[in-house]
Amino acid sequence: MTEKRPLGLPSAKLVAIAAVAGILAGAAAVYVKQTMSGNGEVAAETAQCQGTVQKAEALKSFTTGQVAAMVAASPPREIDGLSFKDASDKDVTLADFSGKTVLLNLWATWCVPCREEMPALDALQKAEGNDKFQVLAINIDTGSAEKPKKFLSEIGVNALGLYRDSSMGVFNEMKKEGLAFGLPVTLLIDAKGCLLGSMNGPAAWDSEDAAKLVRAATGA
Repeated sequence: MTEKRPLGLPSAKLVAIAAVAGILAGAAAVYVKQTMSGNGEVAAETAQCQGTVQKAEALKSFTTGQVAAMVAASPPREIDGLSFKDASDKDVTLADFSGKTVLLNLWATWCVPCREEMPALDALQKAEGNDKFQVLAINIDTGSAEKPKKFLSEIGVNALGLYRDSSMGVFNEMKKEGLAFGLPVTLLIDAKGCLLGSMNGPAAWDSEDAAKLVRAATGA
């Protein structure tokens, strides 16, 4: 019998969606037409992240089960200069979350796997979110904020908040750096802004596997 998880999809359904879309373990999922917009840069220099190498290596033993598609960064590198908007349309950058381990997820209302995993991401934030960890879900719908805002309200997602990049610049930077093949895409970034791992495709983020990965990343 398929186990149904609170506020999320049955694990088997999430895996099925990923398989049908062809996005498990880095294959392309929902392709996004690339725009001319840019958005900061992913720093190629890895000097700042040398101390993260061992942590990224240690996390490999936690990328199993429901989060097996998470690929450890080798080597870890700084994710720098990404900019987007918060719910009040204020400019925000990844640097504003310095000091926290961040699970950065890019999603859109037109992406079916994204829509399906939002309640699970919300549940993860409620369960594990604190001064050391945050789920940072960034919507990349073009146009106004009304559509994603209405969608989150309708499905009862209230712990994530609304972060947006209607230029899709964040996605295009991730794509250019070989981290994003489609949607959803998720990056695990440490408190110094260094990439620990990345995943293309959905996951059961409300699972114990996801919680263990987060706790290992934060040292909890």
